Amino acid sequence: MWDGLLHAIPGVFAWQNVLAMVVGTIGGIVIGALPGLSATMGIAVLIPLTFGMEPLVALGMMAGIYNGAMYGGAIPAVLLRIPGTPAAVCTTLDGYPMAQRGDAARALQISCLSSTVGGMASAIALIALAPPLVQVTLLFGPAEYFWVAVFGLCSVSVLLGKDPVKGLIAACFGLLLGTVGIDGVSGHERFTFDDMNLAGGLHVVVVLTGLYALPPIFMLAEDAARRKAGEGMAVLRASVGLFHGWTKFIRTWIRSSLIGIAIGILPGAGGSLAAFLAYNEEKRASKDPDSFGQGNENGIAAAECGNNADNAAALIPALTLGIPGSAVTAIILGGLLIHGLQPGPALFRDHGDVVYGFMIQMLITSVLIIFFGGVVASRLFANVLRIPSALLAPCVLGLCVVGVYSVQDSMFDVYLMFGFGLIGYAMDRLRFPLAPVVLGVVLGGMAESNLRLALIIAQGDYIQLVSSVVSQIVIAMILVVLAVPLIRGRLAKRVGLG
Repeated sequence: MWDGLLHAIPGVFAWQNVLAMVVGTIGGIVIGALPGLSATMGIAVLIPLTFGMEPLVALGMMAGIYNGAMYGGAIPAVLLRIPGTPAAVCTTLDGYPMAQRGDAARALQISCLSSTVGGMASAIALIALAPPLVQVTLLFGPAEYFWVAVFGLCSVSVLLGKDPVKGLIAACFGLLLGTVGIDGVSGHERFTFDDMNLAGGLHVVVVLTGLYALPPIFMLAEDAARRKAGEGMAVLRASVGLFHGWTKFIRTWIRSSLIGIAIGILPGAGGSLAAFLAYNEEKRASKDPDSFGQGNENGIAAAECGNNADNAAALIPALTLGIPGSAVTAIILGGLLIHGLQPGPALFRDHGDVVYGFMIQMLITSVLIIFFGGVVASRLFANVLRIPSALLAPCVLGLCVVGVYSVQDSMFDVYLMFGFGLIGYAMDRLRFPLAPVVLGVVLGGMAESNLRLALIIAQGDYIQLVSSVVSQIVIAMILVVLAVPLIRGRLAKRVGLG
């Protein structure tokens, strides 16, 4: 391994590769900051342009877009409560309240620093632990993946909001939305109402943008209607240094990095689940859990660190087994194949300089986020809040319409976005958490397909779902999560009686 790393370093620091990483990182931050766009879309558009490039140049740009976009999603999440990527949903919970009280620049700085730490930890894990961690992935079959998905849904539904019942209802609504489209096992249409636009299912970007982007726009419009011109303009406090008070996040970063790396090596789990679990764990470990959702800095640090700690870790099964851990890594695998690089054990043997160079590029582009995200973006983008509501609302709405339309070139998706916007606005008013809905859509397909595949393999024997040690451990964790509200309720009653 060390020989491969040493041989790869000179190629990585060639000026063409450095330029590619810088351009990719800047482009990724911009892509992530635009609602409706994602790292997957950015890399997919880039791949046809890389045909004539050297493999390391192309991979360096992909690494930059990947890491940059995962941080860039935090920018609209903090400023406008609009997650630029699905994994940035958790960042809205504490980032937006911080922006509302004038600390937008500080929230973006914490996001940047945490994204860098998570990305670096993930890249180091990819470099040092790829072969042994693959063995962990092999312990997970369809039944285990099903229980992991259920654990993620239960954790977010029960621990994220103040009302577990509303959280579970929201998660079930998300699961229902995830069933729309053609059944992947039987091929039958479900809840499509004979409309071909629904045959492919509901795209997560459409649901995400509708639920999270439109309600704040409606509220901005309401605010503009109530206020006079120039009145109520946001007051921004002067930002402190990027590294100010960083030591208080060390424990948060360690916990969140470990969670993100563990989720990353499980194919299909994705950064959304890593961010949610890291946030929930930080809230559970906190001495003041009630401050989460009110602008807690550790909440932002946990979400962004967990989200980015998934990035390079998701490449472990992709590079070693050819099994993509996420949609982004699936696109990156396509980029490797275009350049004649076949994923698997032979990739490390025959093209060690390229694969180890790519790993180093994932590490370097994580560090570049500090310069282009923390130093420039946090100060530049924070001034978005100074734009009057009457101008900001239509501008953001226009970006959302363009972003959603560009996903599948479909006006039907735009109409769906407005429908989900009304649903999100109503849920917001009724105090239903929106995060479990999004996670239900993201994890619903994974849970259903793995459950049905496990039952087909077991020939309908439900006992096989709980027969493995890994399944039993995850089920025990689910029961503990579900028991937390009951324990809290009893303790509260005892304190009240006392």
